[in-house]
Amino acid sequence: MHLLPRAASTDDIVRAARVAALPIGSFEQHGGHLPLITDTLVACIVAESLVGTSDLLLLPPITFSCSHEHGGFPGTVALRATTLIAVIDDIRESLRASSGIDKLVLVNGHGGNYVLSNVAQQANVGGRHVLVFPSSEDWRRAREHAGMVTTNHDDMHAGELETSLLLHAVPDVVRPTFTDADHDAADRPHFLLGGVGAYSETGVIGRPSAATPEKGKAALESLRATFVERLEALLA
Repeated sequence: MHLLPRAASTDDIVRAARVAALPIGSFEQHGGHLPLITDTLVACIVAESLVGTSDLLLLPPITFSCSHEHGGFPGTVALRATTLIAVIDDIRESLRASSGIDKLVLVNGHGGNYVLSNVAQQANVGGRHVLVFPSSEDWRRAREHAGMVTTNHDDMHAGELETSLLLHAVPDVVRPTFTDADHDAADRPHFLLGGVGAYSETGVIGRPSAATPEKGKAALESLRATFVERLEALLA
């Protein structure tokens, strides 16, 4: 897997692209078994899997985003929501000017990027220009297809889903302690007030012990199939 795209400006895939895909990750704690760059890896893994389903221009990832809910954990770096919005706006404007591309898929690897929904809704007034993928429903379907035992809500961070994806695509970054890292915090009534630290000392909320590379592969297969439907809606 390559974090950065290798295409040249003269390549047919670049010249023919009607849509660009922008992976958006984060740099935040993921317990002791996954790296700080986990969400960026997830976004890149998903984005790379989508290339070939259409004429997509794959862009390099945004590696910092809205990670304020992890602010009490060492290593976490967050952007203001307004900064992330401004960066995406600049990218969209530059794509239109250089390549005539006015449709952008935000391949989101971080659940805390709530602001991306607002970015898309604002951009789509009067036309269809921005798609946020995967949605929570897309992830739910991927979990079901992969036979995962957890839900989006209960397994929200560094759990079965993320660990499975990394075990499949970049297993060398997963530390063996994932088998003993489970933490249950399904009841989180004041999450926006206290963040992850209010509910987990380790930073994990979920069941990484249930992760397997086979589940990660199956989840990606589901996302590729779902993306075809989402892209059709964007291009309609």
